[in-house]
Amino acid sequence: MNNSWNKFIYRIGAPFYDALFNSGSFLRARKQVFDDLPLRAGQHILIVGVGTGADLCFFAKQDIQITAIDISSSMISQAKEKVSTQMNIDFIEMDAQHLLFPDKSFDMIIANLILSVVPDANRCMQEIIRVTKEHGNIVVFDKFESKHKKLSFGKQLLRPIISILGTDIGRNFETMIEPFHKKVIIQEDTPVLFNGMYRKIIMKSQ
Repeated sequence: MNNSWNKFIYRIGAPFYDALFNSGSFLRARKQVFDDLPLRAGQHILIVGVGTGADLCFFAKQDIQITAIDISSSMISQAKEKVSTQMNIDFIEMDAQHLLFPDKSFDMIIANLILSVVPDANRCMQEIIRVTKEHGNIVVFDKFESKHKKLSFGKQLLRPIISILGTDIGRNFETMIEPFHKKVIIQEDTPVLFNGMYRKIIMKSQ
């Protein structure tokens, strides 16, 4: 996977994204992800990979400032259509692997369905942690290899084929987060979809 290919895939897929990833079981999973998040008035929240704006409805009545980035202008165009007039939000076309913000800029980071699609997930995680304020929260909803067993032979065969669609079904979160174990504390790790393939992970920056 690379950024140029991902932009192409997202340009084609943007009109169909909500039907696939913001309805049915995915919508229920998103609601579970946002249950009990420590949202407070005045917070500055970064949405990394805002996509078509599927998560924006969960902030509609919150007195917070949102910065939403995505590498795809097509996705951002659709996300803007979901913004209510009361929302304080800025959209920026930006690579999640190279966040153009100072260190410790945000109270909370939302990183939903992004770590499995960026070419370099470790670099993306490093950047997310860098721009999170001390004691800030990082929220992740994504698909990862099981914590308890290796990727099945069938999934190993499918992995390079599915990657053509711009996503990786075999990334291991534990390996990804290991270099940063002194910088974040995992507060929650809950299976939310497809027998735990998709997980809700909440971390606190140290």
